[in-house]
Amino acid sequence: MTQQPGTKRFSAAVVGGTGYGGAELIRLLLGHPDVRLARVTSIDHVGEPLEAVHLNLQKTGLVFEEVPAPEAARDVDVVFLALPHKVSAAIGASLESADAKVIDLSGDFRLRDKDAYARYYGVVHPHPDLLDGRWVYGMPELNREALRAARRVASPGCFATTIALGLLPLARAGLVKGRVQTVAATGSSGSGAYAKAGTHHPVRAANLKPYKVLDHQHRPEIEQTLRAAAAQGGHDGPIVLEFVPVSAPLPRGILANSFVTVPEATTAAQIGAIFAEAYDDAPFVRVLPPGGRQAEVAAIKGSMYVELSWALGEAFDGTRQLVVSTAADNLVKGGAGQAVQSMNLVLGLEEGRGIDAPALWP
Repeated sequence: MTQQPGTKRFSAAVVGGTGYGGAELIRLLLGHPDVRLARVTSIDHVGEPLEAVHLNLQKTGLVFEEVPAPEAARDVDVVFLALPHKVSAAIGASLESADAKVIDLSGDFRLRDKDAYARYYGVVHPHPDLLDGRWVYGMPELNREALRAARRVASPGCFATTIALGLLPLARAGLVKGRVQTVAATGSSGSGAYAKAGTHHPVRAANLKPYKVLDHQHRPEIEQTLRAAAAQGGHDGPIVLEFVPVSAPLPRGILANSFVTVPEATTAAQIGAIFAEAYDDAPFVRVLPPGGRQAEVAAIKGSMYVELSWALGEAFDGTRQLVVSTAADNLVKGGAGQAVQSMNLVLGLEEGRGIDAPALWP
């Protein structure tokens, strides 16, 4: 796909374009009706055409360049950082004076608490002064208006997106208090483009296994998001996520199941109204009718759409239990696509511009 530079109002650069996140950014930006992809940087495959690495592309007219991030940001409207955690922190800091808007896909600017960052990412944050809120958390369903005015965006993680979208309307309504439990299964692309022992195909293709139990790096991010949603609804108090991630034998997708104890008098009509109010104007969240089909990965694969289903019933101890299931593509709504969604808001474009294609089926 060769772009027509004269037909697009804005331009973008991708810093770190050889991973899966970079690949999705490139794919979406090449097809965007209003944004021209101007350059892609990398420390690998320098000088090679993008299509030599990303085999789904053809004749982009672009090659991987090795240039400093401030130079990559010159004369473009927005810069995406598709870099590993711990690397992005330094690169993002180097762009503080850049005129371009910056959207980071790593976890380096999502958390407000530097101690939580050190615990869950294993290093001291090199620029803790930047965790003061100047990087707006890029979940439009939570921060749509703040994103319209943002210069710096910290795009959410894949588990964080999938789990939080199932729970944040409940948190706003004051129904998420104390402890909430989630079990979520994820595809192998969430582990990145480079092979590791835990993602090697002969083992993963016929396997299910938990990992980072109660200690995944997205845990504090989700708790922070739910507390913010509760505050929007005028509620406070601790929210603790007990999270078990599961490695699943599929390339893409996350299915999260969250368990919330709600007051005994809670009705299905009340829960339905909470989700309807939260998502009736959300272009990419589909709330499925109760009692029908449940959220599933196959229905959203390759797309920005999130499916949400829920069930309300009694637990064995007589408490009222709500189970919320959400499915999302970890590389699109859970990754690069959500970053482009934030870009649309930052640039004053319609939120779903260029990213509203239906999912792949089957």
